[in-house]
Amino acid sequence: MKRHLPATALAAVAVLALAGCGSDPAAPAKASPVGVQPNQDALAGVTKNEAIAALLPPEVRASGTVKLGGTVAAPPAAYYPEGRHEPAGVDVDLVNGVAKVLGITVQREDAAFESILPALGSGKYDVGTGNFGVTEARLKTTDFVTYIDDGQGFAVRSDNTALTGVTDLVQLCGLTVGTGAGTTFEATLNAKKDVCAQAGKKPYEVKSFSDNGAVITGLQQGRLDVVMSTINGLRYQAAQPGSKTRFLGEYHRLDVGFAFKKGSPLTPAFQAAVNELIKDGSYQKILAKWGTTDSAITESKINPPEHS
Repeated sequence: MKRHLPATALAAVAVLALAGCGSDPAAPAKASPVGVQPNQDALAGVTKNEAIAALLPPEVRASGTVKLGGTVAAPPAAYYPEGRHEPAGVDVDLVNGVAKVLGITVQREDAAFESILPALGSGKYDVGTGNFGVTEARLKTTDFVTYIDDGQGFAVRSDNTALTGVTDLVQLCGLTVGTGAGTTFEATLNAKKDVCAQAGKKPYEVKSFSDNGAVITGLQQGRLDVVMSTINGLRYQAAQPGSKTRFLGEYHRLDVGFAFKKGSPLTPAFQAAVNELIKDGSYQKILAKWGTTDSAITESKINPPEHS
């Protein structure tokens, strides 16, 4: 299911994301999660910056519109609060802030995570959000403007006492691992499957899902032994009452950014807008609102190298 919205001021339009996981655009959260303040305004006082808006390409300045494809999956990145038809989350607020600085309008379409990067290449969208981690592989075909530092982590059921952390994938040998389809997590797990054979152990099995909710449900119901997903998302999930999950810790940090077709002229304007939000303090308010202050960056960059 996709939701199509008419063009409105991007400052009032929400964009959806999760850092590299699959999505379920049609599934709203049952209630506002613990720690979330969906009605808090973290962007009060943010206005259009004419000098930064001037960095937009002439055709966008003339139309005042960009096309965006984004995913919605789970808080704190992006989700649909109960009773609301517009999403909320840290990525939503960041895009709205960038839009206010640039004074632009967006035509937003909910999209499956794995479809967004190819759609940028075809010109269907001008910008994509899905909490995309910046990797060397993705940098070959996609440009990024960074806005947060998240990355890869693991979680288990709360009653699992056998696995206390994952610092080496060999610790997963013999287990069933769930993750999002088309994600950095899936790529990492599949690329390193041979670690178990090298250690003389039974390989781990990777099960990939397009629906992030299916990953968590599979873990809660015992069909998966462990899940690999975003640091912020898994930590947040584990903090909710009745989640039945336990965050094991970080595995690999990644810069996360807005995604663009390679060579897009939009990147300088988006970078400058993020840096303006950092400068005026709105950025810090957004991250504090969603409990992700430890993922703050000090400066937005275009196409930084992948974290070592």
